[in-house]
This record gives sequence, structure tokens and C-alpha cells, in this order.
Amino acid sequence: MTRDWTPRSWRAMPVKHVPDDYPDLHALARVEGELSRLPPLVFTAETRRLTESLAQVAEGKAFLLQGGDCAESFKEFTIDNIRDTFRLILQMAVVLTFSGGRPVVKVGRIAGQFAKPRTSSVETIDGVTLPAYRGDIINGMDFTPAERMPDPKRLLKAYHQSSATLGLLRNFAQGGYADLCNLHRWTLDFVAGSPQGDRYRRLADQIFESLCFLSALCVGPEQQRSLHQVDFFTSHEALLLNFEEAMTRREHPSGDWYDTSAHMLWIGERTRQLDGGHVEFMRGIQNPIGLKCGPTMEPDELLRLIDVLNPHGRPGRLTLIGRFGADKVSDCLPRLMAATRRDGRPVVWSSDPMHGNTLKASNGYKTRPFDRILSEVKSFLEIAGAEGVHPGGVHLEMTGQNVTECLGGAQAVTEDDLSSRYHTHCDPRLNADQALQLAFLLTEKLQTLRAPQARAA
Repeated sequence: MTRDWTPRSWRAMPVKHVPDDYPDLHALARVEGELSRLPPLVFTAETRRLTESLAQVAEGKAFLLQGGDCAESFKEFTIDNIRDTFRLILQMAVVLTFSGGRPVVKVGRIAGQFAKPRTSSVETIDGVTLPAYRGDIINGMDFTPAERMPDPKRLLKAYHQSSATLGLLRNFAQGGYADLCNLHRWTLDFVAGSPQGDRYRRLADQIFESLCFLSALCVGPEQQRSLHQVDFFTSHEALLLNFEEAMTRREHPSGDWYDTSAHMLWIGERTRQLDGGHVEFMRGIQNPIGLKCGPTMEPDELLRLIDVLNPHGRPGRLTLIGRFGADKVSDCLPRLMAATRRDGRPVVWSSDPMHGNTLKASNGYKTRPFDRILSEVKSFLEIAGAEGVHPGGVHLEMTGQNVTECLGGAQAVTEDDLSSRYHTHCDPRLNADQALQLAFLLTEKLQTLRAPQARAA
């Protein structure tokens, strides 16, 4: 499938949601050339390790937790924000691992999630029409002609911010911060007094007692490493294909192509056209890739996309990310899961319960109700069980910041609360308390679904 593929063959195909209004195409080409000469952001050995881990998820032996910002920004780039999102993912992974009994593959929407597709290419305010904000890697959020003009220098700024973010994440993951002995210290201050904080603290006490027991048994070096370090991978939507092309490198001596901008890339619901540039680009790279599956996808289309993206059924290569909405998941997902089960090639099925549950509150804020998010996750797990498919993971837009963007949850964010800490640059995110609550509820549901299977065995 890759004999006629090159990192730039997508340019001969139609593409959607890629800006075509850069004012200086020569400047854009110079930046693309500079990016192609910069060091890789991730390494192929790490990427292959993620593929191997996702193969375990496809077999039902592990669980995928993928989460992070809707869209990263240049203004909010701080060590605190990166650390808080990282430790939220660690907390959720501990809950899912200890209560769920399976290792958790941890993948952040981070260090590259800068571009967003938009429904309209323009925005009108008070009779003034300007290009829509499309993510900091393309243009600025302020509603001025200068800010909304696509600027190729932003590509370089996104690269350097991603590089710095990855440096911090590697230090957190391998330098002692992720040591399970620190799990009591991972609790965010504003969660500490919440029901989820109390529940997490009790769980941490149980885990700490277990660690003391393991230490007394003198576990070996490899087991010791797993207690003190974690594998943490990065991902983003491969939307801006000129950036992805510039970051694609050929590995020697295998000759395989890898996109070194992230360990995992995904194709969005709006860019999965079989004859489009995004599918063309993604079919040639060896990274594990995701494919968003929404209400308009039919089983035949899904199988044709699998034929293109993973024709030989390489385990861990393809993750299918359902994003339907709580009111549509029961109508749409069973047919797709049944089609992949009959097809037989291994895939990871994951649930994105965020994007299909977006609505506008009465005060004009875009939001997502927590109960609808939870409902879609529960439906995903139940449908997977009914169809004989492994429920492989969840894909969440969330943050370690104390935001008020999604309604509900244990601390009951209301419409009146939305204006107090609504900081997102694009779509509403779960805050740490809501995300941790979801992790506990998810483990309870997984345990309930596994109980009949265990009794039958």
C-alpha cells in the first residue's frame, strides 16, 4: 500500500479544514523547510512501544486512557498546567488500574494539539467578518484582522512549545514524579476536599499498603521500574498536513516512515474522506493512528477505511474512536462494532463521549452536561459487551485546571457557574474533579460487566 506513497502525496488529493489563505506562500514554504530539518519530537522506538501496548488493548489485556486539552494555547503554556494535566491522567490511571485489574496505556492530547477544524471558515461579530480562529498554530484568538491572519511563524512556535512540553513530560514520567510512592501528593488542591478527593485518598492508602508488601517481597528490577516510572505518550489530530509532512522522517534501515510530531495521530470526523488528503497521509506512516467514527459513518465506509489504513490488520495500528452523543450511540455504534467483529482484523474501540454531547447553555456558553457524557460511556461499555467487542478505552477533553466548562458532576457546576472559570480556547473540558469522578464510575461499570463473565468462566 505504500509503494506509491510519499510524505507529500497528500498534496495531490482534496483536503478539508486546512488553511489556504496564508498571505505569503514563500514564507510558508521556508518555514516548512526549516521544520523538516529540526530534530524529531518523538522517537520511533517510543512509537513502536505504543503500538505494542495498543495491541494489548485490542486483545482486552489493557485499557487506553487518552485525554488532555481541546486545543493547546501559547498563552497558557506553563509548567503548572502541564504538570496538573499529567498528574490528573496519573490519578485516573491509578483508579482504572487498581480497581479495574488491567494496565492502563496513558496517552495525552498534548505537545501538539494546536489546530482545530471549524464549522465555518469565517466569524462575524457586530457586522464585522474575519477568518475564524483555527488554533494557535494557525492564527490568534483575538478578533482583529492582524490576529486572525494565518502566520507561518506560528508553526515554528508550536514546534518549540511541543518540544519543551515533551521535555517536561519525560522528566515527570521518568524522573521520579510518577513514582507510585508519591500518589498521595498527586491530588490537586481544589479536589482535595471533594468527594472524589476523599475517595482517591482512601484508594491511595490501599495502594500504598500494597506497595509496602511488594517491597517486603523484594520484587525484581523490572517490577521496581514499573513502580517508579511510567510510559507516557503524546497524540494530536493530524489536521495541519504541511506540519505533519515536515515532521515525517524515514527510519533506517527499515525504510519505514514515521511522523515524529507525536507518538499517535488521529483523523477527525470531518476529515476522514476516503479520497481525501488526510487519509492519504495517514495510510503511509507507521505510527499508531486513530479514526473518529461519528453518526454519519456506515459499516461499509468503516471497512473501506480499514482496508486503506490497516489492510493487513497489524495489531495496535488502528484505534476507532466513537463520538456519537448519548442520544445516538445506541443507534449507531452496534452496527459498526458488529462489522469490525465480523471483519476480524484487530482494532481498539474507544469512546469519545465529549464531542457528541455539546450544547449551548441559555446564557450562550458552549458546554457539555456531565450526565450525558457519563451516559455515552455507559452505553459504549454495554454495547461492546453485547457485540462481543473489547471496550478498549476512553478519549476525553479534560484539564487539571479548576475550570467551570462542563455542567454537573459531584460538585454540580451550574449554568450560572460557567462564566466564573470558563477558560477553554475552543470546546468545554472536564475539570479534574469531574474527570476523576468519571474514572471511578467507569471502573464500577467495568467491574459490573465483568462479573457475569467471571461467574460463567
